[in-house]
Amino acid sequence: MLPYDAELELFRDNFKRYMKEHIAPHYDQWEREGIMPRSIWNSLGENGFLCIDLPEEYGGYGVPTHYSLMLVEESARAGYGALSTAISCHSEIAAPYILNIGSEAQKQYWLPKMVTGEVVGAIGMTEPGAGSDVQAMRTTAILNGEHYVLNGSKTFISNGQHADLVVLAVKTDPQARAKGVSLLLADTHLEGFKKGTNLEKIGLHSQDTSELFFDNVQIPKDQLLGQAGQGFNYLMQELPRERTSIAATALGAIRGAIDITTAYIKERQAFGQPIANFQNTRFVMAQAKIDELATAAFYERNVSLYQHGQLDVETAAALKSFSTDMQMKVADNLLQLFGGYGYMAEYPISRFFVDARIQRIYGGTNEIMKEIVARGILGKV
Repeated sequence: MLPYDAELELFRDNFKRYMKEHIAPHYDQWEREGIMPRSIWNSLGENGFLCIDLPEEYGGYGVPTHYSLMLVEESARAGYGALSTAISCHSEIAAPYILNIGSEAQKQYWLPKMVTGEVVGAIGMTEPGAGSDVQAMRTTAILNGEHYVLNGSKTFISNGQHADLVVLAVKTDPQARAKGVSLLLADTHLEGFKKGTNLEKIGLHSQDTSELFFDNVQIPKDQLLGQAGQGFNYLMQELPRERTSIAATALGAIRGAIDITTAYIKERQAFGQPIANFQNTRFVMAQAKIDELATAAFYERNVSLYQHGQLDVETAAALKSFSTDMQMKVADNLLQLFGGYGYMAEYPISRFFVDARIQRIYGGTNEIMKEIVARGILGKV
C-alpha cells in the first residue's frame, strides 16, 4: 500500500476543485460535440496538472509518479473518462518516452512545452490491419541524408486531433521484424503529415481519436528517439507505465460508479422503500466494493514497484487485464441497479459503462495481456 501523503491529498483536492470549475460545466456539451476544445490543454498546463512528475529542469514538479497517476484516477472517478484518457496519453505515455529515452536536446525542446500544454502529446503504434501486433507495422521511415522520409498511416490514435507531437513507431528497416522498428518524434505540423477525421466511438466521445497519414514527411534525423532498430525494446520498456495508467483509469471509474450508484439506490423507491434495503442491491454493492479493494491493492502494489524500478512486463500486463475486466464488470452490475434509467444517456452510469469497454482493448488487448502472463509462466512455445 502507498503510505498516506498529506501533500498528495491537498493536491487531489485542488484538482477536484479545478474539475468542478473548469470541466463539470462543459463536459456534457463536449461529449455531444465529440471533442474537447484545444484550450483545455493550456488550462491544464497553466494550473499545473500536466506531466507533473517530470524533473524540475524540464518544467515539472519532480514529484513521485503516483501524484501524476492520481490525476488520471480522479478524472475517471468524476465520470470524465475522456479527460482521464487524454491526460494519460499525454503525461503517462508520451512524455516518459522522451524523458527516459530522448537526448538532452529533445528533452529540453519538447518536455517544457508538454508541461505548459503548448504541445499535446500522443503515441502512434496501431495501424490498420496490425492491431496489437506491433512487429507487423508497415509505416516506414527511411533515412535519406539529414532526414527520415516517413510514409504510411496509423489509426485509433488518442489525442490525434489536438496532437502537436506524436511518438511514432515506424520501420526504419522494412526487411526486419522487431529489429527494424524505431521511434521518431514527429511534429504534426510538418508538410505531408495529415490528420484524418475525428473518429466516432461508442464511448469516450469527447476524447479525440484519429487516423494519421504520412506522405513523404521529412523528419530531421535528430528526432530519432534513442537508437535505430531499438524501438520494439523501448516499447516493451515503457508499456508497463502505460498499462499502470490504464489501471488508474479503471480504479477511478470503479470508485466513481460506486459513488453515483450509492447515492441513487438510497433515493430510488420501489415497493415502498429505498432499493438500498433489498438484499440483492446490498450484495451487488458489497461485491463492487470487494472488487474495488482488490483492484486498489493490486494497483498500488504495481505503482510502488514502478517507482522502485521493479515493475516487470508480466505484472503490468496482469494488472491491466485484471483492473479493466473489473471495471467492465462493476459498471455492468451497477448499471443493472438503475433499471431502465441506466440505459438512458442522461444518467452518468451509462457513461461509465460505455467508457469502460475500450479499456480492455487499447494498451494491448486483454487477450494479449494473458498471453504475456502465460509466457512468463510457460515460456514461448
